[in-house]
Amino acid sequence: MNYIKHRADESLEDYLETILILQKSNGHVRSIDIANEMNFTKPSVSVAMKNLREKGYITMANTGYITLTDIGRQRAENVLERHTVLSDWLISIGVSKETALTDACRVEHDLSEESFQAIKKNYEAFK
Repeated sequence: MNYIKHRADESLEDYLETILILQKSNGHVRSIDIANEMNFTKPSVSVAMKNLREKGYITMANTGYITLTDIGRQRAENVLERHTVLSDWLISIGVSKETALTDACRVEHDLSEESFQAIKKNYEAFK
């Protein structure tokens, strides 16, 4: 996979994860909420939402509210699970919370499913 495509997939996953987190905490999500949460400009978020909509990951109501489609929710939940397990695991082995959260965000996109499942199984066995 080339670097530019890989970065685009990471960005897409970060947006989906943020939408899921905001939906869980606020019950609803608008582009401005995503921009504020991710510290991005509203035009950047607008472009990203257009891309997510075209890929079938979200729908946008006339009111501006954003909803994850089934496939969007599934991908977002997968990324959030990876982030949560990896950051919790890193913290459990002595990594500071701040570093663990940063590193989990980096690793969650690149780690193979096999390695993730092994880490998850090992972590759950010892918590």
